[in-house]
Amino acid sequence: MNLFDLTGRVAVITGGNGGIGLGIAQALAAQGCNVSIWGRNADKNKAAAASMAGLAGKVETRVCDVTDPASVNSAMKATLDAFGRVDGCFANAGIGGGGRRSFIERTEEEWRTMFATNLDGVFHAFQAAAKHMTERANAGDPFGRLVATSILASIFGTARNEHYAATKAAINALVRALGVELARHGVTANAILPGWIKSDMTAGLMANDKFVANVMPRIPMRRFGEASDFGGIAVYLMSKASSYHTADTFVIDGGYTAF
Repeated sequence: MNLFDLTGRVAVITGGNGGIGLGIAQALAAQGCNVSIWGRNADKNKAAAASMAGLAGKVETRVCDVTDPASVNSAMKATLDAFGRVDGCFANAGIGGGGRRSFIERTEEEWRTMFATNLDGVFHAFQAAAKHMTERANAGDPFGRLVATSILASIFGTARNEHYAATKAAINALVRALGVELARHGVTANAILPGWIKSDMTAGLMANDKFVANVMPRIPMRRFGEASDFGGIAVYLMSKASSYHTADTFVIDGGYTAF
């Protein structure tokens, strides 16, 4: 039996029309998983689906605002109508925002808005997916994967994303609690978080001699993580091989580990 065979499985990926989310979608579809991408931008959704033409799994897209419960529930219903089931939910954590303003310069309204946006997107997507997965488990089909992917974390000091670091910690706590609550239904909950990831935020770092001299030697494997690293872990977590692997956080930093 091939533990990594994802043929017939269905994964929802919120914010999967670019960056790390797209890398996860491509990796899953390449292994035969059917993928439903939920994103706010219809054009980006369409482009993401086009980039996966010819892969083994079927790919569809839905316009969805994950901060709106009604929009999430509508997207879930449409996905279930199309595929009959959802086996995995990969929920990206909202927005970064805030620019380079320091923590003490931000208003309470800015803090509340950013924090709520990041958390609400994961909460609504996970709740809709978990409801379906537990109902299916009670009908005799226990299989479900909830995975939080936070791709806009503060990865170096000048990013000034304290609110995102706080959100990431809160989401990590949610994942660990869900891992306990949902285990009896055959549903696992894990998180994939970035360490040093190649992105627009890190594009200029390699031109900084001090960074190269002082920081790069401390990065495992001496390279930035790639979107494909996220994809590899996503395939593992969606497979039967990870049936008992729950409440762990995978940190990618040019290799990966779990704690």
